[in-house]
Amino acid sequence: MAKKLKVAIACGGTGGHIFPGLATAHELMERGHEVVLWMAGKDIEHDAVKDWPGQIITIPSEGFQFGLSLRSVGTVLKLHKAYRLSLAPMRETRPDVLLAMGSYASFGPVTAARKLRIPYLLHEANLLPGRAVSLLARRAQAVAVSFEKSRFYLKHRNIETTGMPLRQALQQVSEQPRRERGEGDPLRILVMGGSRGAQVLNQVVPEAIAAAAEKGVAFEVEHIAGLQETAGVEAIYSKVGIRAGVHHFVQHMEKIYPGIDLAICRSGAATCAELASFALPALLIPYPSAIRNHQMGNARILQDFCAADVVAEGDLTTSWLRDYLVSVSQKPERLDRMAAAMKKRAQPNAAGRLADLLEKVGGGA
Repeated sequence: MAKKLKVAIACGGTGGHIFPGLATAHELMERGHEVVLWMAGKDIEHDAVKDWPGQIITIPSEGFQFGLSLRSVGTVLKLHKAYRLSLAPMRETRPDVLLAMGSYASFGPVTAARKLRIPYLLHEANLLPGRAVSLLARRAQAVAVSFEKSRFYLKHRNIETTGMPLRQALQQVSEQPRRERGEGDPLRILVMGGSRGAQVLNQVVPEAIAAAAEKGVAFEVEHIAGLQETAGVEAIYSKVGIRAGVHHFVQHMEKIYPGIDLAICRSGAATCAELASFALPALLIPYPSAIRNHQMGNARILQDFCAADVVAEGDLTTSWLRDYLVSVSQKPERLDRMAAAMKKRAQPNAAGRLADLLEKVGGGA
C-alpha cells in the first residue's frame, strides 16, 4: 500500500492558480492523502474554497514588481514578510511535499519549505514561465508544465508535462460527445474576457456580431462580461434581435461549453485547457498586458495546431470581426476541423498525472 502523504498546495491569488490547485487537491484527497491549502488572502479565494473540507492557511501576498522604484522595494519587503509568516505554520504542519501552482502566492510557502528542507514541486500553467516559477525553479525537485514546449524556456533537470488540471465537473462533462450544429441552426458564440471582463471584448465583439447579423447570419450568444456594466452589451444584441445571455460571471461553465460552436476569448492557460477539453474552436484575443506576453504564447500554440485563430487586440476592429464571423458561418467544415484539432490538445487526466508526480516527489508512490 502506498504511503499516505501530508501535502501542502500553494494555489492562491487568481482563478488560474486556485482551480487547478483545487482539482489536484481533490484528486489527492480521494487517494487518501491529507491536503492543506495555502492561500493569499484575495477576495476571489473566498467563494472558490468555501466548500473545501480540509485545512486552509492564509499568507497575505502581493504580485511581483521589478525595477528600481518604491513599489519594487515594497515588494521585496512584502515577499520577505510572506516568507517569515509562512515559517511557523510550515514547521507546525510539516508536509511531506509542497505543490506550488505559481504566482506571487507561491513565494512565502516555497521559501519556507526550502528553509525546512521540505521537497517542493512547481506547476507552470502557461507556455512562457511566470516570474515566480522562473525564480523558484532552480531548487525544486520537479517542475510540471501544461505545454510541452515550456521545457525550452525553463532550465531544470526534471520537467514533466502533466497538463492543466481541470475541475472534476468540467472534466466529466467534456467527455460527452460534442454537439453537432444542424443545417440552418444559428451560430452559437461564447464571448468571455476573464473573471474581470475585457472592455474591448464587451464593446467591439457585440457590435461585430450585430453587424454580421445584419448581413444575414443567425446567432445565439452567451456573453460573460465580468465585473463591467452589462446593460450596454445587452442593448446591442437586443437591437438586432439576437438571443443572448449576458452574465457578470458563470460559476458552472460545464453548462455553457457543450452548446457552443465558437468561442471569442482571451488565452489564459485555464481557458486554453478548457477549450481543448471541450473541443471548442476559438478566436483568441490575447491580453496584451500579460506578463511576458504569455497569453500570446499560449494562443500561438493552439494556432500552430490549427485549433484556433488569433488576432492581436490592437488589430481587432468591428469590420474585421464582422467579416470573420460571416466567413466562419459559411464554412462549418472549417469549424469541424478546428474542433478535431482542439480535441487533440486535450489532456484529460492532468490532475491525476500531477498527483502521481507529487506522490513520487513526496515518497508516497
